[in-house]
Amino acid sequence: MAHGNSTFSVIGSDVTITGDISASVDLHIDGKVEGDIKCASLVQGESSVISGAITAETARMSGKVAGSITAKELVILKSAQIEGDVHYDALTIEQGAQVDGRFAPNGQRAAPKPARSAAKNGDADPQLQMAN
Repeated sequence: MAHGNSTFSVIGSDVTITGDISASVDLHIDGKVEGDIKCASLVQGESSVISGAITAETARMSGKVAGSITAKELVILKSAQIEGDVHYDALTIEQGAQVDGRFAPNGQRAAPKPARSAAKNGDADPQLQMAN
């Protein structure tokens, strides 16, 4: 993807968008978005609230997100509060960031939480037994 003539769009803190956003440019969002976002690069401000799925080449998150995030390069800053699954190629998380969801590399689905009762009739899986 060539960034020679890259442009940048800003959604200010006083703007609320209801609906999906699709952009071939870089976005900086300080406002509120209720809908899915697809863009080249996303920078989310601390005061921003996004309710929807995010798909971007690169994303730098520092606000609130309720929805999944898919990015090749993802940075989650300490002020971020994310509620949703995260898919990435490269991931950086600052200490203090809050993420309530599952992490998985791109191309893989987030693994479901393992079942606690794998043995139904008393036969435990030998691979899961602990040696005393």
